[in-house]
Formats: sequence, structure tokens, C-alpha cells
Amino acid sequence: MRRSWRGCVWAASVVLLGLGSWSFAPPAAAAPTMVQAAGDGSPGDSNISFVGRWNKSNATAYVPYWAGAYLRVGFTGRTVKLKQRNTIQLWASIDGKAFTSFTGSGTINLTPTALAAGSHTLIVSYRQVAGSYQGDAVFQGLTLDAGASTVKAPARPKMVEFVGDSITAGTTSSQLAVTDYGFKAGERLGFDHSQIAIGGMCLSETTDGCWAHETRYWMSSGGQAGTDQWDFTRYTPDGVVINLGTNDKSHGVSGPDFQAKYTAFLTRIRAKFPYGKLFALRTFIGRYAAETQAAVQARNAAGDVNVFYVDTTGWLPSDGLSDSVHPNDKGHQAIADRLAPILSARL
Repeated sequence: MRRSWRGCVWAASVVLLGLGSWSFAPPAAAAPTMVQAAGDGSPGDSNISFVGRWNKSNATAYVPYWAGAYLRVGFTGRTVKLKQRNTIQLWASIDGKAFTSFTGSGTINLTPTALAAGSHTLIVSYRQVAGSYQGDAVFQGLTLDAGASTVKAPARPKMVEFVGDSITAGTTSSQLAVTDYGFKAGERLGFDHSQIAIGGMCLSETTDGCWAHETRYWMSSGGQAGTDQWDFTRYTPDGVVINLGTNDKSHGVSGPDFQAKYTAFLTRIRAKFPYGKLFALRTFIGRYAAETQAAVQARNAAGDVNVFYVDTTGWLPSDGLSDSVHPNDKGHQAIADRLAPILSARL
């Protein structure tokens, strides 16, 4: 007779002839030993995560591009300092606390009041170099206490990229990129996130020279410091959130032209990220809403079921704008509160 072992579990009872019944269990597997290399805080330190689009061509000085690029790292000890070159404004958060603004050059002390002894996490976001602001966003390393080191911060499960214009760059909010809806939504979800945005950007190239994502999204820096093409193998987002169209209307782009360019933009992004979820937001003041939704429907009709139109009608409170277009801190927070659950459900 064939013996069936289906449903057997270890810790079985074994009968040994003449010795009665015995119970036994296999030896417990030893817990894996986590061995993590201590880092020195240099730009090439593998414990530092550089999120977003960074230029790493100079091994001693890494440069963030676009808005919202940041570095994230764990460290031991009670103090941490940044090695900067020339003057820059930046924002830093330690152990998940509110971001604090720092402006300076050379060595910038992020812990004027020493921390408690132990392990900590650090996020640093540099002010975007764009428009009239020409600060020196160059990371040259960390300085830690004697005997302290960097460690890898806990991994984040997802990556979301936000594509847009001055709204997605956080213009007019109190801390620019870090008080923007994209940065806030990403942090709320515990995801990595990037903001591919510069003030004044359109989706469409126009005769009067509007910088346009249809050509510049594919570049490392969007034209800030050259026109080199971005290496899309550097990171692969799980989701791409697009908020474009606010500026196209002011540059005379017709509805049919905008719709065609939006459809083409979605198609091209899909070619770069075959498995990502794409979210097309209705612009917060409603420009090209029908055309944006139609572009999504065109992609759905082509068989792409992972492109979604997000209707943002009513997301902004009555006092959520700092002018006629740009959300203030309250507006960005309201947007993040509505967007984060949508991203969480889809991703």
C-alpha cells in the first residue's frame, strides 16, 4: 500500500520498537546574522541612498537635479555635519522629525544640539537650482563623531515619481520641494519618491519657448546643466504621477494638440516602465481636464489597464492657494491627504 504523507508535520510522534513513544522536532534554524558594513559618509558610501536624479560623475561631489532629489542614510553617534562647497539652502530631517532649514557653505552642522547616543536616520533635500536661484547644491560627504559610522537606513518598499511644473516643485510653499504634495505623499506612505519638476514647465514644446516635458523629461537635468539623457536603468518607479497642463494653456496649446501630446507622453513613459502604474492628475484649476481624461482612455483602449485618470475636483480647500494657481502649505497637505490613499490602493 502506498503511504500518503500529505498533512504530516514535524514534531511527529515516533514509535520505537520496545521503547514506547517519543516526540521529536527538528532543530530550529539559526537566526540569520545581519552584517552591515560601516560607512565613512563619503559620496560613494554605499550606505547612503541617493533618491531621484543625481549626477555622480565626480566621485567626490554628487549633484542633485530637478526638484525633490534627496539623500537618506542611517548613522551612529550624537552629531552629523554636511560637507558643502559654496553657499546652498537645504532642509534636513533627523529621526523622522520636521524638516529644518539650513543655509551655509563649507561644514554645516545639522545637530547644533547633540542627539542622544545611538542610531539615527537622516534625510537631506537641497534647494533646487533653477530660475533666479543659483545656489551650490553639491554633496561632498558627512562628518560624524569619532568612532561613529553610517549604516543603511531601513529599505522602503516602493518608489513613486511625480512629474510636473512649479506646483510639483513646491513653488510658494514654505519649504519648496519638501512641503510639496509629492514629497508629503511619499513620506506619508513610507515610499521613496522623486519630483521631476521645474517652475514654468509645459507638457508641449511651444513656439514661444516653454520648457516642455515631452522633450526634457528624458534628460538628466531638464536643461539646468546640460542636455545629457537620463539613464532610466538607475531606478524604476512603481508609480508615475503626472500633473501637467497648467502652463500649456497660457502658451496657446490647443485642446486637441494637448490631448495628442499627452497620449504620446504616456505611451513613451510606458515604454520606459512596462510595469509601473501611471496616474494622470486633473490639473488643480481644471485646465485640459477632458483632454487629460481622454488621453488616459486612449491608452486604456490600447490595452494599457495600468493608466488611471485622477479627478482632483474639490481637493483644494478655499484657502489652499497662495495665489491664483499655486497651493500653499495647507493646499499641498490637502492634496497629499487625498492622493496618498489612491497611490496606496493601486500600488
